[in-house]
Amino acid sequence: MQLFVVATKRKAISRKPMMQNKTTTNRTRYLHMRSGLVRPKPSAREGFTLTELLVVISIIAILASLLLPAVSRAIAKAQGVRCLSNLKQLQLSCLLYTDDNDGRLPPNNTTIMAGKLTGKPGSWVLGNAQSDLSSSNIEKGVIFRYNGSTAIYHCPADKSTVEGHKELQRLRSYSLDWYLGVDPTVYFSPRIKLRYSEIVTPGPSQVYAFIDEDPSIDDGTFWCPFEHAPDWGNLPAVRHGLGSNLSFADGHVEHWRWRSPKEIGNVSDQEDLHRLWLASPFSPFRSPN
Repeated sequence: MQLFVVATKRKAISRKPMMQNKTTTNRTRYLHMRSGLVRPKPSAREGFTLTELLVVISIIAILASLLLPAVSRAIAKAQGVRCLSNLKQLQLSCLLYTDDNDGRLPPNNTTIMAGKLTGKPGSWVLGNAQSDLSSSNIEKGVIFRYNGSTAIYHCPADKSTVEGHKELQRLRSYSLDWYLGVDPTVYFSPRIKLRYSEIVTPGPSQVYAFIDEDPSIDDGTFWCPFEHAPDWGNLPAVRHGLGSNLSFADGHVEHWRWRSPKEIGNVSDQEDLHRLWLASPFSPFRSPN
């Protein structure tokens, strides 16, 4: 019995150094791994295969083709809303001017400078939108003080640039109906109105004032008189889905969609032209037919 106990103790004693050596080895390996001396064995799979990458790229391309048109439509819609807001603020500025000036409409006169039609001093806007390099001609206009922002004179969808300066974007996109505020001694028409109270047939809610103009924009007038039939004098913009935004003399704004692209000399484009004539002041002697 004593011999068995002694043998067991000897085995335990002889096994202890081996266990200690094994523990020390494991601990040393762990410390080396933490310090970067020993790297773990790489797994059999560390990245995507070529096939998987092609599948991911294809999915991204499909999603982009579905989303980009929707994003473009959303941007265009937002630009249209901002354009209407600009016209609304311009029209309110005109109404404030009228209230402060005994019912007179803002002057809308033009002259010729350096061979170009130019907004005359004392008008709602000065200069020529195609060649103005700064906002000074906007700020000199008689309605500018009622808002004080040059941004409302420009449609966000208008990417036109200044003549001879492709790096400069035009500062103005809107013009005022030639029949409103024009000096009748320059070009007489019985349809010209100088006071708000004269806008009777049709009434202010049916007479357009400001319109989004392009590419014929120059001075501050939108010249498309009934007497000039059967062609456009100036051209409305079509940057909002083949349509233009307009303000009306009573202060509201509308989006009009045209039936035809706009081009000077297109005598077949009579339906849109007639529609705009009907939204202008009528002569006290006759109406357009």
